[in-house]
Amino acid sequence: MIDTFLEEFAKLLVDNPAGVRVERSDVDGTFCEVVIYADKIDTGKLIGKDGKMINSLKTLISGCKAKDGISYRVTVKANDE
Repeated sequence: MIDTFLEEFAKLLVDNPAGVRVERSDVDGTFCEVVIYADKIDTGKLIGKDGKMINSLKTLISGCKAKDGISYRVTVKANDE
């Protein structure tokens, strides 16, 4: 659910929404890492000025932590294409 939410939200922010994909990997029962892949030119838009956009995404996800008790780490990376 969280990965679908982040993918749809990220697609609204970038110039090339087709290049956005989200991968989720469960580290253990209480921790999950979510990586948002986007085109190199769009990674700056996802991170935002002084990291404000990625921090706002992390704030939204902290609401999910309150609901399901899982901690999330969100990372933005450029596609390797």
